[in-house]
Amino acid sequence: MATGRTAKGAINWHALARLMRMHRPIGTLLLLWPTLWALWLAAKGLPDGAVLVVFVLGTFLMRSAGCVINDYADRHFDGHVARTRDRPLATGEVEPSHAIALFIALVLVSGLLVFTQNRLTIGLAVAAVALASVYPFMKRYTYLPQVWLGAAFAWAVPMAFAAQTNTVPPLAWLLLSAVVLWVLIYDTQYAMVDREDDLRIGLKSTAILFDDADRIIIGILQLLLLINLWLVGRQAGLGAAYLAGLGVAAALAIYQQWLIKDREPSRCFRAFLNNNWFGIAIFAGIVASY
Repeated sequence: MATGRTAKGAINWHALARLMRMHRPIGTLLLLWPTLWALWLAAKGLPDGAVLVVFVLGTFLMRSAGCVINDYADRHFDGHVARTRDRPLATGEVEPSHAIALFIALVLVSGLLVFTQNRLTIGLAVAAVALASVYPFMKRYTYLPQVWLGAAFAWAVPMAFAAQTNTVPPLAWLLLSAVVLWVLIYDTQYAMVDREDDLRIGLKSTAILFDDADRIIIGILQLLLLINLWLVGRQAGLGAAYLAGLGVAAALAIYQQWLIKDREPSRCFRAFLNNNWFGIAIFAGIVASY
């Protein structure tokens, strides 16, 4: 629960940590898994240690920066949504100027990390910042903000290949398309939690766009995702261990369909959270194959 408004000019460090979602690591994990998929595939096994450290830290920093700019963009809306009404900017615990300063600081530290990498990775990182910065405003203008978020999250894939191999091969773009599909799936499940509130305040999402066809469309997207990931494994020459991981992921997708069958918000949120295990299953299959 909110602790009340902070005195003007004062910095509420606990609220800033909440603004960065340090108490809710699920978003960092959902960004981390495809990054690790890409690093292991690019290296054909254990990636370079320095590259691995940079990308793990960068994942945390950029996800935190994304949360900060998202809450800044939504600060006038979050108070009207049950799930978000206690966010620090909505309650006045954090001043907007402090949020912007925190966002800039997180991006700058991320930039320092990226500047330890090659030129190709640095160039791709510029696009990553642009995608992450624009995403929070998309829900005002399009019913497909989840696709934009998918592109923002998936951009870690070509960056990982570039950092590890100084190239972005076709396999990277195939994996990128899989990640876009995955984010579209789980962020639609997430948006199903807020659908009624979003309709009331005029925000847009794929959950609203899909309407009563949401479960069917998510199911089709899950099938396309599994086919895409199978193609990734085939192109990368992965073996039976990867197929086993893919099988576990398929079972998890079916379980998610069961969770969202009645569109009950708490169960839709559980389906969203379950995607962490989906990411682990694919990663375990990749690691075991090498």
